[in-house]
Amino acid sequence: MALCLQRGGGGGGGGGGESGSKNDMDNGKYVRYTPEQVEALERVYAECPKPTSLRRQQLIRECPILSNIEPKQIKVWFQNRRCREKQRKEASRLQTVNRKLSAMNKLLMEENDRLQKQVSQLVYENGYMKQQINTVSSTTTDTSCESVVVSGQQQRKNPIPQHPERDANNPAGLLAIAEETLAEFLGKATGTAVDWVQMIGMKPGPDSIGIVAVSRNCSGVAARACGLVSLEPTKVAEILKDRPSWYRDCRCVNVLSVIPTGNGGTIELIYLQTYAPTTLATARDFWTLRYTTSLEDGSLVICERSLTTATGGPTGPPATSFVRAEMLPSGYLIRTCEGGGSMIHIVDHIDLDAWSVPEVLRPLYESSKILAQKMTMAALRHIRQIAQETSGEIQYTGGRQPAVLRALSQRLCRGFNDAVNGFVDDGWTIMDSDGVEDVTIAINSSSNKFLGSQYNTLSILPTFGGVLCARASMLLQNVPPALLVRFLREHRSEWADYGVDAYSSASLKASPYAVPCARPGGFPSSQVILPLAQTVEHEEFLEVVRLEGPAFSPEDIALSRDMYLLQLCSGVDENAAGACAQLVFAPIDESFGDDAPLLPSGFRVIPLEPKSDVPAATRTLDLASTLEAGTGGSGTRPAGEIEAGNYNHRSVLTIAFQFTFESHYQDNVAAMARQYVRSIVGSVQRVAMAIAPSQLSSQLTPKSFPGSPEAVTLARWISRSYRVHTGGGDLFQVDSQAGDAVPKQLWHHSDAIMCCSVKMNASAVFTFANQAGLDMLETTLLALQDIMLDKILDEAGRKVLLSEFSKIMQQGFAYLPAGICVSSMGRPISYEQAIAWKVLNDDDSNHCLAFMFINWSFV
Repeated sequence: MALCLQRGGGGGGGGGGESGSKNDMDNGKYVRYTPEQVEALERVYAECPKPTSLRRQQLIRECPILSNIEPKQIKVWFQNRRCREKQRKEASRLQTVNRKLSAMNKLLMEENDRLQKQVSQLVYENGYMKQQINTVSSTTTDTSCESVVVSGQQQRKNPIPQHPERDANNPAGLLAIAEETLAEFLGKATGTAVDWVQMIGMKPGPDSIGIVAVSRNCSGVAARACGLVSLEPTKVAEILKDRPSWYRDCRCVNVLSVIPTGNGGTIELIYLQTYAPTTLATARDFWTLRYTTSLEDGSLVICERSLTTATGGPTGPPATSFVRAEMLPSGYLIRTCEGGGSMIHIVDHIDLDAWSVPEVLRPLYESSKILAQKMTMAALRHIRQIAQETSGEIQYTGGRQPAVLRALSQRLCRGFNDAVNGFVDDGWTIMDSDGVEDVTIAINSSSNKFLGSQYNTLSILPTFGGVLCARASMLLQNVPPALLVRFLREHRSEWADYGVDAYSSASLKASPYAVPCARPGGFPSSQVILPLAQTVEHEEFLEVVRLEGPAFSPEDIALSRDMYLLQLCSGVDENAAGACAQLVFAPIDESFGDDAPLLPSGFRVIPLEPKSDVPAATRTLDLASTLEAGTGGSGTRPAGEIEAGNYNHRSVLTIAFQFTFESHYQDNVAAMARQYVRSIVGSVQRVAMAIAPSQLSSQLTPKSFPGSPEAVTLARWISRSYRVHTGGGDLFQVDSQAGDAVPKQLWHHSDAIMCCSVKMNASAVFTFANQAGLDMLETTLLALQDIMLDKILDEAGRKVLLSEFSKIMQQGFAYLPAGICVSSMGRPISYEQAIAWKVLNDDDSNHCLAFMFINWSFV
């Protein structure tokens, strides 16, 4: 090891040092360390990069070779060593960013070349169409037009075969299909075979997911993505082939045959089953050929397509519970990047046979954006997640490995999908209804219902009856899926019954338990959300929820203990186009194992893509009535009740709750589950009506709360108190003399205005908020009283309010400076100024405290 020169001396060096004599240090301003001294200092640095003064003095005493170095100079050495380490890390980070940018630049250049080819092709087609139009317009005889029409009809009736006659049941025929699939896939991945349109918000960059596009004017639905990952191509191919690990709607993948090809590739015949997204549609399956090979430039390709009567090939296995869908040429192009990593092109192109589902559900099967979110982007995100876990960029808490956390998330999704679909081959049977078809009850008496569990303690009990699932679906109008799921997650007490949660939790233990009785409103409870893991882009959260329930009577003591749920929340980003929002949870023990039994329940909200040619006919929250033949059912409302412009924003909500039961309690549990799901549907309907934008706009005056004055009186008190206390103008101008003019102005005021209670020895609770206030707090009129003032203010805001509180009570108002607060969903909010004033009633007594947040926005 070479000798180390350490700069010492005055200035900002932090002290001097010496080696041999002080004259050497004074002349050169450097300290020369021997290899042994550097090795000793490096050992200490590895243990403690920033030692204290006492530790440095101890180091000198313990290491005689450092005895000729002053303590101040050793301090300088550690400072410089930390600086070099920081510079090294920064240089490494910049090199990584530079490699990503170079690869992304190459990707963008290729994309630009593809777009230029597409433009050239469109220009050519445009010129050809103009020529055809001119030719047709110049034709003067009817017979020629008839001949053109007849020839066109004959061509449609007798299309020219795309492929010559061949025997596709032997390896040579299958290889021909595989090569055609490869050519068509490459035309979509890097060519202009499909008219791609980039999805909004998908901006390329070194830390972005990549370039994502969806198809326009093509058969079926298609999506395409290009991205960079820090994994080698062979590892990427291995992950992508394992479709159940990243495609949450995949039920099973069976490779029925593997045929090696002469060029070093492989052909696989695959049978794939997928789940239906909702209870009112049939699941899909695929019979495909998958071809894995390498191109001349070393790129790895995995392409796939369905085998049909048109392509030829072996016939796939029959399935009575599925609708056979078609996968058009799709796949993955994986290329090695300079400096390591891979560049991936993903194309998904499928035809889901949308005409076989009810018309109201067809947008689920005709949306390329939904396909992009559920398949294309899911594959790319999963690869990026594993890449960052492999490189150590993601740190997990709780002592669980990333693979274990992913497995828990997959088991939650799979269990919920099994509950929604209820496949007969899994052991599910439908119970007779009670005369109303809104909730379906299914029974599964299979002893291995607890998926993934290594110890089925319940199934060995002689009285174990099985698992019961209550499920329902409903159509929502003008309710953002992300907002609804976030509300259900944050405000569980608005819809859940603590007694039912306690029953579900007790059923995990091999001990007697009773079916809970229905109680109006259930048990009030509070929840604490404990984060467990989240994906790279925060589109999915895995967390543990602790439910805390107080006991109000001696018989409720058994229900007052804490309970725990393993919960998966996804799709809460309001800006993700076509994203499915989902909240799935399962009761667990406090110290649950990696293979703990999970019985998931939850909610799924899928947006329905609007269609311009769909008439604004009806509005309903009961999807079953919409599915009836002919006109809308009894659950529909008059068309004039909503605006035509709001009709297109629809979504499908699917609810499924699972319960274990003892054999002699089957009917009791079924009745409880049916009643519980109906109560949840009612709660969700109230929440949906409250947060729907059309409802907020049509509801000109807010609902009054118990104990508060009528809306007109409260609005008058707020306006009058503001004018009296501040000495300024009116809070708003009212041109009309109508009684509801003041509350209308208050409700639609651009700034967030809210009132909270003022009680001694009690936290201030919000009692009213206008529409802007509800938007700012991200809550509803129903849940407003659950929010306390000190919970939305940050520490600085609380200190300011506390210092100004006496001024508010004495002078009647105070101006609060700009600051930051948080919504009920935890999102930070900035505001330029806030005004607080006392609201006096007609007797000039304090009624509440009003706040107005001016020019607020989410950070």
